[in-house]
Amino acid sequence: MMLHEMSPYLLLGFLIAGLLHAFVPTSVYARYLSGTGWHSVVAAALFGIPLPLCSCGVLPTAVSLRRGGASRAASTSFLIATPQTGVDSIAATYSMMGLPFAILRPVAALVTAMLGGNVVGAIERNGNLEQEGQCGDSCTMAEPLKPTLLGRVWEALRYGFYEMIQNIGRWLVLGLVVATLITVLVPDDFFQTYARWPLLNMLIIVMVAVPMYICATGSIPIAAALMLKGLSPGCALVMLMAGPAANMASMLVISQSFGRKAMWAYLASIVAGAIGFGVLVDYWPGLREVFFNAMPHHHGAMSHEMPVGWLNWVCSIFLMVMLVVGITTNYVKSYHIKHNKTITMKEYKVKGMMCNHCKATVEKGLAQLEGAEKVTVDLAQGIAYVEGYVDPEAVRRKVTELGFEMD
Repeated sequence: MMLHEMSPYLLLGFLIAGLLHAFVPTSVYARYLSGTGWHSVVAAALFGIPLPLCSCGVLPTAVSLRRGGASRAASTSFLIATPQTGVDSIAATYSMMGLPFAILRPVAALVTAMLGGNVVGAIERNGNLEQEGQCGDSCTMAEPLKPTLLGRVWEALRYGFYEMIQNIGRWLVLGLVVATLITVLVPDDFFQTYARWPLLNMLIIVMVAVPMYICATGSIPIAAALMLKGLSPGCALVMLMAGPAANMASMLVISQSFGRKAMWAYLASIVAGAIGFGVLVDYWPGLREVFFNAMPHHHGAMSHEMPVGWLNWVCSIFLMVMLVVGITTNYVKSYHIKHNKTITMKEYKVKGMMCNHCKATVEKGLAQLEGAEKVTVDLAQGIAYVEGYVDPEAVRRKVTELGFEMD
């Protein structure tokens, strides 16, 4: 039932994501984000909110904007706003959690991005930010546009329904599986026992959600299932904000690329914004009931009696096919790479790669090393294959510089 309800909105979101990718060049963003004042901070947040990038995939894009002339204030705002939402996750939020959540989620992303961006801007204007770490050209992820209209349309479809599903497919499936397990295994009154302490629940959720990786879309079925088991709407909102917005890899890269003070401002704004909006939803008179009553599945577990239309079936089947194709493609590539190794090819285990943006960043960065003839990254296994005579220590230094870890 969850898949049937989400699939039409997810497919619409993937299509819009592809159109944004194919028709809006990255240079357009950097052009309006060079200032340190609130105008550039707001512009960066508004640019980032509809983009379907995860908390690790947004990193090379943000660094690219920074290298293209955007200020650290605007880049931080972009970093905070972008992974919290996206056209795909906004549509899916509406389908599973109702209109109030779908409206408040991007609003909360905008406010927290403005908060963090303006703090960094104030520090930046006062000259109190430390020297930025050096992030090589491998972080630049500007995508050249296709020269023809037909080429751009094809690129939009390819990116939206293939690369995007490759990026978030396994996380979306994981979210649906976890949500199903919660629905089946967790007693209906489990969270009602702790309903009197919503603020404590929010703090626990923040401590768990901030360091781990979860995408904006994959967090939706988990939050919805927890609400159906009695978790407050404010706590669910905290999960939707804090989970996708940060993880350990993103904090490391931000510290190296923008400076430690910018990283702390980034983290503090996410935590404060998530808890602040969670408290607003739970404690504002009548607001909690509005959010809970707006859920499509309110008054029962997963509404088994609700008929499913033919459009939902078509969208669900198409989405399932694309998920299978997207997820298995990485493993097929993995098999092909392993069985085509050369004598001079060495493998390096890289931790923290979550999507194709991470894969491209590592491939491009390692390809610049002296002696590297060919670099291929197996995203499914988290292994970088470097062909040629390359110093292993140089590989380790480059991987660390890019914000990842190596065994």
